[in-house]
Amino acid sequence: MAGVLNMQRVAVLGATGSIGTSALDVIARHPDAMRASVVAAGSRVDALLALCLAHRPEHAVIADPAGYAALRDGLREAGLATQAHAGGEALESLVAGDACDTVVAAIVGAAGLPSTLAAARAGKRLLLANKESLVLAGELLMREARRGGATIVPIDSEHNAIFQCLADGNAPARITLTASGGPFRGWSRAALASVTPAQAVAHPKWSMGPKISVDSASLMNKGLEVIEAHHLFGVPGDAIRVLVHPQSLVHSLVDFADGSSLAQLGLPDMRTALAVGLGWPRRIASGVGPLDLLAQGGKLEFEAPDLDAFPCLALAFGALAAGGTAPAVLNAANEEAVSAFLQGRIGFLGIPDTVAATLDAMPPQSADSIDALLAADAGARAAARARIAALPAHGGRA
Repeated sequence: MAGVLNMQRVAVLGATGSIGTSALDVIARHPDAMRASVVAAGSRVDALLALCLAHRPEHAVIADPAGYAALRDGLREAGLATQAHAGGEALESLVAGDACDTVVAAIVGAAGLPSTLAAARAGKRLLLANKESLVLAGELLMREARRGGATIVPIDSEHNAIFQCLADGNAPARITLTASGGPFRGWSRAALASVTPAQAVAHPKWSMGPKISVDSASLMNKGLEVIEAHHLFGVPGDAIRVLVHPQSLVHSLVDFADGSSLAQLGLPDMRTALAVGLGWPRRIASGVGPLDLLAQGGKLEFEAPDLDAFPCLALAFGALAAGGTAPAVLNAANEEAVSAFLQGRIGFLGIPDTVAATLDAMPPQSADSIDALLAADAGARAAARARIAALPAHGGRA
């Protein structure tokens, strides 16, 4: 595998999103060590073309085949040598082949699973920002990564912090994931009933896409991270806890058998985690400045999450304990519920209500194959959509 000293060739999947643009920013800071060789986006052809002009990759992939002609013609008109591609199979072929040696997996949702698996099987350095791949198919992904010889560096700030704390190879006794608390920290369940999509996507600390921002506001994001941590680090659910930390400076903590606790601190900027992934085991410049605790208020606060107001976190712990297809059902139902909330079809509290109802309707099954997991995903989506459609206008109980 090429390292940063041998012109690392990086595929950035989900290139037009917040994590993708942050990755491209870090890559551009090291032109003698790395370059973006593949950029991929969902349907935003104009945004993808702009990235191609800025970074001049060898390949550009649009997931929606309907955008292929516009991408091809736009690249030609711009005088770029970048090759245009469309569809999932083309993307999987590129990440598995010699077009790259590092893959930034930042496609949002279950749609990112096939390309993530392809990179793992091909033994790439996998900078994993697509949490659904681990939630939906964690056991399968980790198994394929081991078989393929892939190196997985998680890019969620919390898991990246744990990755750094475990660099000496010692097993953790307990992992603590920190949560900012989102925009509604301290709100009661009753107050959350009137939350609007605009309020939910206005995260106080991080700049993220709308789906991830809503997950952060509901604490589902933290629940998904609990499931991720279980798979990434081999820690059982009862050895993982969540603490609300509004300053968002301590990204995670790890306790060890000797009573020591290690934490990773830094400003809330995804470029730090991406630089760790791109440069590891070396430290490289990310564009993020050093942490000045006095300038940040001089104090660090922690509190327990309110599971009554934010039941999504408890639902995720329950799905992890249930095992099998339960995490896949949780994830799929949440995606459908968040989409409905962003469209104004259900209220904010309709998200956990929909997820809970879907989990109740679909008892966990064996998750021993990708077909079983995808079937659970599809079934959960259908069940969630049916429940949402049956609700009165704007969410019933929500």
